[in-house]
Amino acid sequence: MCGIAGILSKSNPVQVQELKAMTDIIYHRGPDGDGHWINETGNVGFGHRRLSIIDLSNHASQPMHFGNGRYTITFNGEIYNYLELRASLVREGVTFSSNSDTEVLLALYAKKGVACLEELDGMFAFAIWDELEKVLFCARDRFGEKPFHYAFSNDGKFIFGSEIKQLFEVGIGRKINQKILYNFLQNHHVLHDPRNPEQTFYQEVQRLEPANYMIVNPDLRIEKKRYWDLDMARENHEISIQDAADKFYELMEQSVKLRLRSDVPVGSSLSGGLDSSTIVCLIDKLNTNQSIRQKTFSARFKNFERDEGKFMQMVIDSTNADPHFTFPDENKFVSDFKKVCWHQEEPFGGPSVFAQWEVMKLAKEQNVTVLLDGQGADESLAGYHYFFHTYLNELKRNNSPLYENELIAYRNRHNPNYGFEQSHSSNNQKSIEDKLKDLVRPIYRTFRPLKPESPSGQGTDFLNKEFTSQFESNEKLPEHTGGLKEQLYVNNCVIGLNNLLRFADRNSMAFSREMRLPFLSHHLVEFLFSLPNEFKIHDGWTKFVMRKAFETILPKEITWRVDKIGYEPPQSRWMENKEIKDLIESSIVDLEKEGIINKKRKATGKSDEWNSLVVSETLFN
Repeated sequence: MCGIAGILSKSNPVQVQELKAMTDIIYHRGPDGDGHWINETGNVGFGHRRLSIIDLSNHASQPMHFGNGRYTITFNGEIYNYLELRASLVREGVTFSSNSDTEVLLALYAKKGVACLEELDGMFAFAIWDELEKVLFCARDRFGEKPFHYAFSNDGKFIFGSEIKQLFEVGIGRKINQKILYNFLQNHHVLHDPRNPEQTFYQEVQRLEPANYMIVNPDLRIEKKRYWDLDMARENHEISIQDAADKFYELMEQSVKLRLRSDVPVGSSLSGGLDSSTIVCLIDKLNTNQSIRQKTFSARFKNFERDEGKFMQMVIDSTNADPHFTFPDENKFVSDFKKVCWHQEEPFGGPSVFAQWEVMKLAKEQNVTVLLDGQGADESLAGYHYFFHTYLNELKRNNSPLYENELIAYRNRHNPNYGFEQSHSSNNQKSIEDKLKDLVRPIYRTFRPLKPESPSGQGTDFLNKEFTSQFESNEKLPEHTGGLKEQLYVNNCVIGLNNLLRFADRNSMAFSREMRLPFLSHHLVEFLFSLPNEFKIHDGWTKFVMRKAFETILPKEITWRVDKIGYEPPQSRWMENKEIKDLIESSIVDLEKEGIINKKRKATGKSDEWNSLVVSETLFN
């Protein structure tokens, strides 16, 4: 796990000082070393910060060269199946000078070119310069676990880096993308335009989309292509639920085994929910040396009814785990808030990001470099509560008998009063699932900036009219007419998961920790997308096939939990803290000066307060 930087210039030669500035600013991503390289003609330069995970020797340092100097790479990430790929390449006559996954990746590209991406099981963002063909090849992993940002300078340079702040170090402008900003402020959650997924909150900065590669020519022309996608047409109606559960277990076990490969200590984050508990219990089952205890790291919240401590303890009691806890509170939040924003770089939707931040800090204090984490399961297994509405609506159209059965099961297990007529009513006391449904509808139905009533009751008065008027438009995306599978695709491959992965990358790398996500094995996700919807939502349960697969190794109380919480801090209580209120008032003044917030506004709802706070600190300070 590392940080990368690079410049391709069609005019002035690349200077090592530029590369060093880009790597110095991301010291946190790789405190174990740095490296810089410029080719003989001076038109290409790479930089690298190293966090040593595989092959801790200097033989694995980057930028790395291969093929008598023809190929040079700067690489961030892990190739989990590198040992299998290496063995295959050795059989074909390739020799290696290190034991690193970086050299395997570089050798595989030298052998197969773009086709190498099909064979990689991992998380990655990398760039390879081919000195013979004079092209720069850049690629990003299938789900976007590792970041890749780029921009074009006024003096004819293509500049890329792991983090946005690197680009600012070499003169890229900080002008805000106001349409993206408007959408965040108005809709109260992070949304990029799914028609232009390369956009960021900064007008001059773009991101390479997940599952994409691009070739940059010396004249800075870009050829970009998606190399992987989920097959929406494939669906296995012959498999039984038990066979599906068995296959799920097999694929998940293999994914965890690969992600345990490391030359440094590995632990797990444990939230008490189904996903992280599954990983902890599976690692414990795979551990053949019980004298080496798996360290777990968890965030808890004192005197908060939604604290997950009792479920964490159930997992700890049923395994040989060595637990460690952190207790984030409003004082810690105030102390570290500016640091969190500096690392996140772009606005984020709530203080749960801070809980994850504290978990990564705890792992660093315990000298555990790699953590396995449960992110990614909800997006493939319909784990969020709002998926019920999509599924029931789809069944109502297409399968009336199953609809009646599932509606009854849902009412029995979750909400006895649930019904479509009620869910579309204007009742002010909305149920939790209705609120969640409202929250995600704009993601997959339309991108046109909506005008919902804000939590403060002020509606569009929250924003300055001069700021909002430039974005009033009737432009829409096509209406979403699909069902559960289509919505799962959107959450995985369009918008939703990518934001969570951004938060995770910045939080983990802020403390030089590596986060690995077994549920994002593409083999596993492809398999889950081949299963019928009723294997995912069944008898009022989300993630049904997963519950069946792991019920033998999980505590029963977790396997068959009805509620879903995760790291949910007591946000309302925190926001009443005087120091936080002072920060909010200061942020409102900042945004008034920028002409974004209406100067006549007197009071705000909690969402407006949070958005003002995080926008001010990430974008304007």
